[in-house]
Amino acid sequence: MRGSGLRGTQFTLLQVLAKAGTLSQGDLGAFLCIDSTTLSRTLQPLVRSGWIAVQRGSDKRERLFSLTSAGKKKVALVTPRWQRAQRRLKRGLAGDPEQLEQQLRQLAAALS
Repeated sequence: MRGSGLRGTQFTLLQVLAKAGTLSQGDLGAFLCIDSTTLSRTLQPLVRSGWIAVQRGSDKRERLFSLTSAGKKKVALVTPRWQRAQRRLKRGLAGDPEQLEQQLRQLAAALS
């Protein structure tokens, strides 16, 4: 991810919006298990960079987030780097990477 201009947490937000479309801040936070303050702090640079658009929802307090065309291009550009990093991580882990991934998913589900 180095050199992409994104941290892993920021790329995750872009990936979620790329797949889900428009989400409220509450729905985005709930999906990623991120508190509102941390989510706001992580979203701000992405909005400033023009990768995420913000709209008001039906309620004045509600904010809706979606990827801009620049955000979609950024995801497309960074995804191969992310995939290479994932492959390196799996190779570096001892044992069966698929089994480890399954165990991590089970752990995450148990914690949420």
